[in-house]
Amino acid sequence: MTGFTTLPDLAVRTLGGSVIAASDESFAAKENLLNPWTPAFRPETFGPKGQEYDGWETARRRDGDHDWALIRLGLPGIVHGVVIDTAWFEGNFPTHASVEACALDGHPSPAELAAADWREIVPRSPLKGGTAHSFLVDNGRLVTHVRLNMFPDGGIARLRVHGEVVPDPTYLAGLTVDLAALENGARVTECSNMFYSSPDNMLFPGLARNQAEGWETARRRDGANDWALIALAAPGIIRLAEIDTTHLKFNAPAAFALTGIDEHGTTTPLLPRTPLQPDTRHRFRLTSPEVTHVRLDIHPDGGISRLRLWGDLTPEAERHLTTWWQELCHGT
Repeated sequence: MTGFTTLPDLAVRTLGGSVIAASDESFAAKENLLNPWTPAFRPETFGPKGQEYDGWETARRRDGDHDWALIRLGLPGIVHGVVIDTAWFEGNFPTHASVEACALDGHPSPAELAAADWREIVPRSPLKGGTAHSFLVDNGRLVTHVRLNMFPDGGIARLRVHGEVVPDPTYLAGLTVDLAALENGARVTECSNMFYSSPDNMLFPGLARNQAEGWETARRRDGANDWALIALAAPGIIRLAEIDTTHLKFNAPAAFALTGIDEHGTTTPLLPRTPLQPDTRHRFRLTSPEVTHVRLDIHPDGGISRLRLWGDLTPEAERHLTTWWQELCHGT
């Protein structure tokens, strides 16, 4: 798994991202920027504001200024790359765009964000119509909000902000937490197969709304089995595992197993090969040693909707997360 687009989209709506303000949205709503699906288009679908677009589109400016949209990331983190997609905007795309970033505690309003210390992470760059533009970002600071600027006006279908999740230790220390949650900083670092969907989907918050929102592999014909390696949010002790096959009625695995891995690479079986039922949330009590990774094996193939690994951070992990958060907030 390489390239910044394999990292989570910190801004996507399904992870809690929101477009909280925009300079204008005369033709198409600002909220479309963060839709999780690929931009769609149906020709000759004219509403009272003109052709309908699955994106954000502003009026034609006549004042020499530019348009902007203010986005709260669903997950705070370190941004490694940005995608600005002008899909389907051919005669009405902006000529240039830039992206700024800042970090503020709490739940700031647009007015409070206006006074923030904004830093440019994507300089003003030329755009083409109907194109996904990728921009590598070298920024070692924590980011909670971004501002997309387009010059002078027009339409942008999607904004993707890919990066490394940095969890706020305030909501982890001293609590029982999901050590496999993407929002807490967990990631799938390796997997055997992701033909139909990404294994990171298993770590998303909430319940999957359909089978496409989980991890599903191709059908195996070689007698082996599929697997995924999860780097936990931080080293910890697992006490409850949830394996959810909701919506996977005809393509759930027949069985699964969990293996814990510690910082030295030592493996410990956590759950032996165990049968799974289709369209079912399975829960298992266990007590693991201190582990940093968990390997999920599914037999032989199929799909998992969600994986939850509830447990406690180690004291050292709590100290490390707190120090890391403070360093990133202050840019040290």
